[in-house]
Amino acid sequence: MTVKEYVLKALEENKGNCLSGEALAEEIGVSRAAVHKAIKALREEGYDIEAVTNRGYSLSASSDMLSAQGIAAHLAPPYRDLPLHVFKTVDSTNNVAKKLAVDGAAHGTAVLAFHQSSGKGRLGRTFISPANTGIYMSVLLKPLFDMSKSVLITTAASVAVVRAIEKVCGLAPQIKWVNDIYVNGKKICGILTEAITGFETGQIEYLIVGIGINCSTKEFPEDLLEIAGALEGAFSKNQLAAEVLNQLLPLMDHMEDRSFIDDYKIHSMVIGKTVTVYKGGYSPKTSGKQARVLNIDQNGGLEVLYSSGERETLSTGEISIRM
Repeated sequence: MTVKEYVLKALEENKGNCLSGEALAEEIGVSRAAVHKAIKALREEGYDIEAVTNRGYSLSASSDMLSAQGIAAHLAPPYRDLPLHVFKTVDSTNNVAKKLAVDGAAHGTAVLAFHQSSGKGRLGRTFISPANTGIYMSVLLKPLFDMSKSVLITTAASVAVVRAIEKVCGLAPQIKWVNDIYVNGKKICGILTEAITGFETGQIEYLIVGIGINCSTKEFPEDLLEIAGALEGAFSKNQLAAEVLNQLLPLMDHMEDRSFIDDYKIHSMVIGKTVTVYKGGYSPKTSGKQARVLNIDQNGGLEVLYSSGERETLSTGEISIRM
């Protein structure tokens, strides 16, 4: 850890409180000039750090820049040593996570960015990722279960995000099957799960869960204005990102008990509703089928009843739904 990283870690863990520059220098084992240089570099990066005479340095309580140190300060004890990679800008956090997987990255490794130039959505769509207004993250997982359970990953990730938003933001999110999170009728989060399989074995070697949360994004393409929104409100992006990890990783370790399915149903915004099902993805040029949503099964599948009387259980990756 560099002097700058150590100083930022100490400031994040004591946000709003003053830390003595002399005490920091002694703890790190460097000169006070080195601490001052680190503070200057952090300020140049945008951190709001105040120098208080005879008291030391203080990171503003309102400071909300994503950082590995800021996220780590809010992680539960079992996850304090998770590898966290935070970038200013990337094409896609999922792409970076894939490269880390090739290099043998550990289970739970997280990649976050201030901005994505080519964020990924489902079915080849783009996820809009303006700079500094959202949480764009990917989590690398080494599955401890077989292929038949991999369809539950996005379901579990949706529950993890909902729980994190409830805890950190005090809001009441809902889930639109299978991977969209809504608040006050607007989509504020999308989740994309990708698998890396072995060429020879055909087995899943890694799963990458990409999560994009609109925290304060207001600029959307015209075709998204009616459905896209943001969390808004006063909360820490670092704390929210950390809480998503705190919620997600335990679910991944206990996929087989499917305990999160009940929570998924409770937060579902489609059960009991009439929807239009578009197999293969929504397109204005294609016609969908009207169906009433009956339930969500133990594998995360959507049980629907068509107007013809036919019943079907839809699985992930096959359809888009329009309310």
